[in-house]
Amino acid sequence: MDDPTQPSVEQLTQSVETGAYDDATASLRRFETASADTRKAAVRAVRRLANERPVAVGQLLPALAPFLTDDDRSVRLTTSKLFVAVARESPSAVVPHIDDLAARLADEAEFYYVRARAAEALGYVALDYPEEVASPALLADLRVGLSFDEPEVREKLAKALASLAIGDPDRLSHQTSNLGERLDDDNDLVRYHLCTALTVIGTAFPSALASVTGPLAERLTDDCPYVRGRAAEALGVVVRTEPVAATFADSLSEGANEFEAERVQFVRAALAGDDPAPDRVASADAIRETTDEIATAVATPDSAHDCPRCGLSLPDGGPPTCPGCGVPR
Repeated sequence: MDDPTQPSVEQLTQSVETGAYDDATASLRRFETASADTRKAAVRAVRRLANERPVAVGQLLPALAPFLTDDDRSVRLTTSKLFVAVARESPSAVVPHIDDLAARLADEAEFYYVRARAAEALGYVALDYPEEVASPALLADLRVGLSFDEPEVREKLAKALASLAIGDPDRLSHQTSNLGERLDDDNDLVRYHLCTALTVIGTAFPSALASVTGPLAERLTDDCPYVRGRAAEALGVVVRTEPVAATFADSLSEGANEFEAERVQFVRAALAGDDPAPDRVASADAIRETTDEIATAVATPDSAHDCPRCGLSLPDGGPPTCPGCGVPR
């Protein structure tokens, strides 16, 4: 039987579903002083709604922000996850809460999964609002945080940096040496996201990659074909416009999948002085459209649902054509 002294999760859910946002906001205020179990139930319910109705939940973020600093770790983690869901689809709603998320990321005493999700949410915001995200302090937290031991945190930090580069390459154009120092991370996703960040920076500022051609060339023999492909793409961007000693040419493979093969072909053409690149290569817009799908493929390299042409991981119930190369599933 429901405890009449506790606010109602069902009523909260109904308020959101019916668009009664003032009622939902008032309900969330009452949940702040509810029991830990009740607070957990409330933010879990809102998180489920955030996955289904991110724009609607975005209107409630001012009332949800206090739960980012809740005494209960589970509440903070669930709240950070719902911020990710909103940021992915409605980043403008999260802009007023950049400082709240940055504070979670900067708190070294915070549970590392919370910090990882805060970084992920900030990354999604950075795609559309890079100037709001790229404060010197936050950039330092993202960059320095790549040295953390927890791979889950490093993955999200690297992803946020890639998103920031996609949103505005100039914001990281003077940080390429720092990013290059982390290209030997033992986590595939960290290496992929950092190579992606460098590639996007190079599409706008090829000379900015001059100091990292060595670390990029080392990635041409990486265990992950998507890291190899992205590194080749970055090197191709440099070769097209900058005088670079092509000592890495012998390290180029034929490509384990279409993604890598296209980029190997691109860098070889650049070395031969040929241009232009294929539509899906060396394009910041193309990288933005497909990087999440490629990251999924990096994380699940042995998926039974990989595209037979480009190797991209295709989820059950996904689109009828591969978003990476366009061929039917």
